[in-house]
Amino acid sequence: MADFSGKELQANSDRWHAMSAGFLGWTLDAFDFFVVIFLLDTLAAHFRVPKRDIVLTITATLAMRPVGALLFGMMADRYGRRRPLMANVLFFSAVELLCGFAPNYTAFFVLRMLFGVGMGGEWGVGASLAMEHAPVRWRGVLSGILQSGYSIGYLLAAFAARLVLPNWGWRAMFWVGGLPALLALYIRTKVPESEAWKQHRVARTIDGPKIAWQHKWLSLYMIALMFMMNCLSHGTQDLYPDFLKHAHGIAPNTVAYVTMFYNVGAVTGAVIFGLLSERIGRRYSMLAALAVAVAIMPVWAFGSTLAMLAIGAFIMQMGVQGAWGNIPVHLNELSPDAIRGLLPGFTYQVGILLAASTPTIQFALRDRLGYPWALTAFELVVMGLLSLLLIFGRERHGRTFLREPEAVAA
Repeated sequence: MADFSGKELQANSDRWHAMSAGFLGWTLDAFDFFVVIFLLDTLAAHFRVPKRDIVLTITATLAMRPVGALLFGMMADRYGRRRPLMANVLFFSAVELLCGFAPNYTAFFVLRMLFGVGMGGEWGVGASLAMEHAPVRWRGVLSGILQSGYSIGYLLAAFAARLVLPNWGWRAMFWVGGLPALLALYIRTKVPESEAWKQHRVARTIDGPKIAWQHKWLSLYMIALMFMMNCLSHGTQDLYPDFLKHAHGIAPNTVAYVTMFYNVGAVTGAVIFGLLSERIGRRYSMLAALAVAVAIMPVWAFGSTLAMLAIGAFIMQMGVQGAWGNIPVHLNELSPDAIRGLLPGFTYQVGILLAASTPTIQFALRDRLGYPWALTAFELVVMGLLSLLLIFGRERHGRTFLREPEAVAA
């Protein structure tokens, strides 16, 4: 009995460390991405370029993420989750640090492209590691917690914009982003390898894309889903601080506080709708979250006071990230066992590639429709199409990732 208890305690410890690695990796990765969101005006002035050129670096980062997902995902299915995750963390941390030393716009643009490679590799590997360790009955809520790392990274970037930027300047914002390299040491010493990977590992690195091609219709559906999901999130987040400043005249320091506030809503929504998915399924939980987002949209975009805008943004991100909270578990459950390191992350990041022009499109629509309608019209179309994909889509709620003991013994 004591041995059984010891094994159970070790298993729980392993799950905790795997979940922590995935969560922290995604949190710190997101922080490094969102730093630029708070520096649009500052970087444009420093590099003496139009602000749209800085917005273009966001698009470049998003567009390069599939490259990282492919490279690190293939390695994760061949060599395990831990080593590729460590390599990824070291890579994106080093690039983020170098962004703080960029001498000109061209160098900065290239570095943000390279950062996109690192950012694209982290999510798929970290999510597969976390979900393969998670107990089946807790996958939904743990998926929500894992995905909320993105919102917490956004919140930390807003916090840095309030404290680091005024005191040490924009370069220090990127230097702080180099600290996640320390996470590689934690992964090396504490995080166990995935048992599911050991059972289903591919013999050759190139086998992953071949298996994905054998499941091409599933892959295409997942890409379409992630295209819409990324239009949803980036369309409600990337330009919203700029919208508050320039459409409503809100001071930058206040914008940082509002951003922190609505990211608390994002974390709350991810956990609530992740938990709800265990009762009603992944797709219906996501549809419920979208309904919340649609209902609050008039307040989110057209609120006449700071309080209304802040509350609207809080509830909007509850809905948006409530839907997103289901994505790690939903994509991992849909994926074939042998390519769980590759397919969720790659389809996610191809969706990013297709949605990479979202902030650029919205910024262009602003000149034609005005900022509130540019955000609103774009997101109404996205939410409508996304709802159709979910209604007519598929899911494999609660499937096992491990072979039965008899099958393993055989």
